[in-house]
Amino acid sequence: MTLAAATDLAAATNENLANLSNTLIYSAMAVYTLAFFAYIAEWTFGSRSKVSRTAAALTADAKGAKKGGAPEVTVKKAGGTAVLERPKVVTRAAAGARDVPDGPGAHGGDEQGDLYGRIAVSLTVLAFLIEFGGVLARALSVQRAPWGNMYEFNITFSTVAVGVYLSLLALKKNIRWLGLPLVTSVLLDLGLAVTVLYTASDQLVPALHSYWLYIHVSTAIFCGAVFYVGAVATILYLFKDSYENKMAGGGTPGRFATSVLERLPSSASLDKFSYRVNAAVFPLWTFTIIAGAIWAGDAWGRYWGWDPKETWSFITWVAYACYLHARATAGWKGRKAAYIALAAFACWLFNYYGVNIFVSGKHSYADVG
Repeated sequence: MTLAAATDLAAATNENLANLSNTLIYSAMAVYTLAFFAYIAEWTFGSRSKVSRTAAALTADAKGAKKGGAPEVTVKKAGGTAVLERPKVVTRAAAGARDVPDGPGAHGGDEQGDLYGRIAVSLTVLAFLIEFGGVLARALSVQRAPWGNMYEFNITFSTVAVGVYLSLLALKKNIRWLGLPLVTSVLLDLGLAVTVLYTASDQLVPALHSYWLYIHVSTAIFCGAVFYVGAVATILYLFKDSYENKMAGGGTPGRFATSVLERLPSSASLDKFSYRVNAAVFPLWTFTIIAGAIWAGDAWGRYWGWDPKETWSFITWVAYACYLHARATAGWKGRKAAYIALAAFACWLFNYYGVNIFVSGKHSYADVG
């Protein structure tokens, strides 16, 4: 075989792999769509019995509760009149006390809802494997790491985010409630990738030809995926916290709010989960910035030059550091710390989308199209 023929064969193979990658990404979107509807069915066709379960979950002492019913009230005799006391509602985890019990889950404790949930998880696993195959085919088509531009970063990011979710499920963590918002945002992410951010397979610019591409960008993708999971939990925490406060104040939430929010974990559990995932990945984000500085020294002859991408990476680091510090400060726990966490994730999003699209700098090689 001549050199020209070998070159043509390699080019045709790479083109076929690129086409295969596109087909697999679209196929993954189709399966994610099926998973989305299955998650909707889990929430919709789950248990309709909400009142007693809400009371049991939010009442501190349900010793006298009958199985499946509301807690019994305390009866006091005052001047010959029976006084019925409302059960005390607890919405915070007190020191030395057990956290507020978690809700029954998205399925509401119903067998039919649970079945739909299991189907949804199975479809999510299938979509994840198909999408992973699409990312792998993209890598083979360009013979490099598949994150040289925004399109490749997006499809890899969504794959890793789903992988984090499935890994936590495999570790027996009670996070199936995360499935619906996760799959919804993954579909939006992939839709944006294939319509706006798509870039044909191509080779890297010289600055990216380094083993640091595998170290720096891979850790950035993983950190972003975990930060995203923490952000979703933080948003749900804010809704659940408002719901519990209304319950504690004697209010009556609407039917839709009750149907959705009572199936989530308690606000204390959601707050703890978001804190743990953000705290766990923060050291890796620190390493990501350090690795980027070392790579910049190799590629451009300086470790730090206040390039927009570098600046916003540092701003994101400071924001998450403020969040972790706020969590350790008594007056800033709860909702105040949650707002800081969301602001920090917004900084991460702007660092990726805003800086890459609207700001020129040394990282402008991450094409949009």
